[in-house]
Amino acid sequence: MATPSKNAAIQEIAADFKESTAAVLTEYRGLSVAQLKELRRSLGQDTKFSVVKNTLTGIAAKEAGVDAFDGQLVGPTAIAFVKGDAVAAAKSLTDFAKANPKLIIKTGLFEGSALSPSEVEALAALESREKQLARVAAVLKAPMSQLARTVDALRAKREEGGAAPAAEEAPAE
Repeated sequence: MATPSKNAAIQEIAADFKESTAAVLTEYRGLSVAQLKELRRSLGQDTKFSVVKNTLTGIAAKEAGVDAFDGQLVGPTAIAFVKGDAVAAAKSLTDFAKANPKLIIKTGLFEGSALSPSEVEALAALESREKQLARVAAVLKAPMSQLARTVDALRAKREEGGAAPAAEEAPAE
């Protein structure tokens, strides 16, 4: 029979799964408390990095309908629950893992789909959401800017040369 504290932990982890847009499962064996604190700080406020118990996490994942972590919950496990920009969180995790090889990215979950470690790295390689939105806005703005410049050039040309006759009349015979 599960104790009330274990049930509470399961409910908390299940809620984290349900509220997150992404999650990254890591192994942190050999990292110091100071290094984990540094990692949490680099992830920002929208990402919760929690050291979890494997059995409780497995139960919570099933309750939340997550099957991406099946077979991966072995060894010292921590999960980054991302509620904000998944690209920024993946970038922070992969950068930290490069600087600290003891952090191992096992698998990930993004919008309900399982991610391999290489796919988490590919997600980290994307530009941030803000940069992507700015790029889309620039693409949408370009034709309108070009049209405005063309109309302004036509207006300036007419002002320089005066009004051009609409059609030349043929001489009368």
